[in-house]
Amino acid sequence: MIRLEEIQPKAAISGIIPNGHITIVSVQWYGSEAMEITYKTPDGKLANELLYRHDEPRLELVEKGRPWSFDGDGAMFRLASEARRIRLAYLFDPLLAIHTSIVEPLPHQITAVYESMLPRQPLRYLLADDPGAGKTIMAGLLIKELIARGDLQRCLIVCPGSLAEQWQDELWSRFHIPFEILTNDKLEAARTGNWFMETDLVIDRLDKLARNEDVQLKLQAPDCRWDLVVCDEAHKMSATVFGGDTKYTKRYRLGQLLSTVTRHFLLMTATPHNGKETDFQLFMALLDGDRFEGRFRDGVHVQDVSDLMRRMVKENLLRDLQIIK
Repeated sequence: MIRLEEIQPKAAISGIIPNGHITIVSVQWYGSEAMEITYKTPDGKLANELLYRHDEPRLELVEKGRPWSFDGDGAMFRLASEARRIRLAYLFDPLLAIHTSIVEPLPHQITAVYESMLPRQPLRYLLADDPGAGKTIMAGLLIKELIARGDLQRCLIVCPGSLAEQWQDELWSRFHIPFEILTNDKLEAARTGNWFMETDLVIDRLDKLARNEDVQLKLQAPDCRWDLVVCDEAHKMSATVFGGDTKYTKRYRLGQLLSTVTRHFLLMTATPHNGKETDFQLFMALLDGDRFEGRFRDGVHVQDVSDLMRRMVKENLLRDLQIIK
């Protein structure tokens, strides 16, 4: 419904003719209760009609736009097109995370992320390169690439307490990803009672999680799911076989819990093997519990774990660096 006062030349009005709208050419008022309009029909014919106040309920103002017109807001169109381009950038730039971060990755770091980890969906992987290989850089590239591809919104990083601030600084300064470190104050101040539900990018200390059952209960909340969990110094999540008994540490139990609340699970350590095949099988069970179920026996359990693990030693790293030079 419109008022007669809203009828102006060039306005498009419906309700005058059946199944269509007309374009106002001119308006002539007769007092304040009636007007005569001259209008043009869709087929180009001109006609006149008297309108009164009681006709207002059947009249509607039509928002008319010209097909294939270019009279829109150019700045808004550019903003929308740029947003779309950025959203789909990973389809055209296979190394998007590298080109949008302040890093100069080495060849072994690129192959680890783009050849060993990204193709695996879901990712259940052990990154076991030697110390100094830059595993933090690899994890940051992986996180940023998954974010760019729309595959990651919630990420939890579990690391030793002394490394929490280092992780936070590296991810912000190099990749501009704002992770928050879990503290007791944040847990107590959570409006929902579960800070993990309110925060998407979290860094937590390994022992704080392993020893605090209340915090673990919050992680087990039905809606508390993660797209990626990264465990640094993951060899600390160990279990040991003594005779006929298996000793599970609190850290190992934490690893089992984290494995169940995430889609992608990445373990990082420079010392994945302590020399005991039984302990190594328990460790790998964090990634694939079905494959490494039961106690290790020679000749029964498969030794090849290349599909779940990457191990690059210093000699290979130095060789790659010499090739670059």
